[in-house]
Amino acid sequence: MSTNSSNKAYDNISNVIYQAILNPHLGKEMLVQICDGSKQYGFVGLCTSLSNLSIARERLGSKSTTKLTSVIGFPFGFIPTYNKLKEAEYAIEIGAEELDFVPNYFALEEGNVELFAEEINQLSELSIPVRVILDANILLNSSKLSLAINASIDAGATGIQIGNGFGPAVTKNQTQKVYEIAKNRCSIKVVGGIKTFDQAIEIIEAGSTFIGTSFGFEITKQQKKKE
Repeated sequence: MSTNSSNKAYDNISNVIYQAILNPHLGKEMLVQICDGSKQYGFVGLCTSLSNLSIARERLGSKSTTKLTSVIGFPFGFIPTYNKLKEAEYAIEIGAEELDFVPNYFALEEGNVELFAEEINQLSELSIPVRVILDANILLNSSKLSLAINASIDAGATGIQIGNGFGPAVTKNQTQKVYEIAKNRCSIKVVGGIKTFDQAIEIIEAGSTFIGTSFGFEITKQQKKKE
């Protein structure tokens, strides 16, 4: 269990929430509202797509403590490394402070760990922190999970993200499994199916450093009702 993250969560759950804005059908008005709300609630981060990045950067402003995160190669990583690097460079130019990056799953499946790690290393050598997204539905039940986590950390990733928001919610046991492999060498962010305060606390107590959710406002309000 990450005691520091648990303390932060109990003190104020906003301290561990990355608010997600990844719904492709949101209009500008809703996007602006979520950005403004994330800043007001003091979420640790806001994660969005390249197309929404400039609006999000403008709304958060330059002094916000809410970190702006951009997804790269999302959701499946089905683009060449060259394109992922271009996406990352564009995100940094616009003002992203972190990158949530989908790695080369094909290389991992084929046992080509060097290729898998090299791509991560190239993005990690850019100027901002990189978090590697691991597909919870596949890798958490795979013998390649340890390989993927260790290779990501060795290649320079500062964090691991469990899940991408598709499929069933990541469980407490799955989170503990990743925490045990990571051994405090990087941060852990869990994404997918976290809609309540109790769910968020359970995942944080299981070893996650952060949670990613589109229900950040609801979760924070639930905590305040419990106080």
